[in-house]
Amino acid sequence: MDFMPEPNLGQWIEDFVDWLQNADFVFDGIRGGVAAITNSFNFTFGLIPPILFILILTVLGYMLIRKSGKYGLPILIFFGLLFIESIGYWDDLILTLSLVLTATLISVILGIPVGIWMGKNDLVKNIVTPILDFMQTMPAFVYLIPSVAFFSIGIVPGVIASVIFAMPPVVRLTNLGIRQVPAEMIEASEAFGSTSGQKLFKVQLPMAKVTIMAGINQTIMLALSMVVIAAMIGTDGIGRQVYYAVGRNDMAMGFEAGISLVILAIILDRITQALNPENRK
Repeated sequence: MDFMPEPNLGQWIEDFVDWLQNADFVFDGIRGGVAAITNSFNFTFGLIPPILFILILTVLGYMLIRKSGKYGLPILIFFGLLFIESIGYWDDLILTLSLVLTATLISVILGIPVGIWMGKNDLVKNIVTPILDFMQTMPAFVYLIPSVAFFSIGIVPGVIASVIFAMPPVVRLTNLGIRQVPAEMIEASEAFGSTSGQKLFKVQLPMAKVTIMAGINQTIMLALSMVVIAAMIGTDGIGRQVYYAVGRNDMAMGFEAGISLVILAIILDRITQALNPENRK
């Protein structure tokens, strides 16, 4: 005999989602804002001829590593992007890059303040940490379900799912960086009469920037992986080509799209690492 009724968790979640959908004006606003950011990136990058875009990024890569004497980054950027353009994936590359930058931008804007708050308040840390655990352990495909429920299909739900999936590293590492600032430095700044804002922007954030940049780097990588998965719900880009290749068992298309994603991922990883002054010495 069962003494406790079986909880219908799935039905409760479905009812909650149905209730949230009453606030369509909120989701319409989010949808419009995310679409505007993505389209702005895509439109701006699309105005630049491919060869000029490749040269600009190559020069940027050279400027970032010129003091180290290691020229692998500009060489990788030039020949990697030239290869992608030569096999006809340039437009998909630009859209994928726009999606990743949009998801990363939103993740950083939301994540760094939360990480700072966690670093300054133990109660906030204890509340947010389980939420981050939930976000990081939930299978990536599951995020597609609420994204579609609230934002239909297309580019916007892909970006939203990417933000949720990619935000935890920047939050965690910002919190870690703030907490690793030596207490002596904090005490010295307070002794000189620094306000909370001065202490944060002139002491804690500069000393935590290496850790924060590591979090941003991981956020970019996770955003790229989620953008590819989001092809299942209609998000365009190179991920869509991978999805088509799997459905058609097209080895050639799958390899071309896959190697394009690998090149883009390595370039983004190396650029964000090079942006850290510690890695340019």
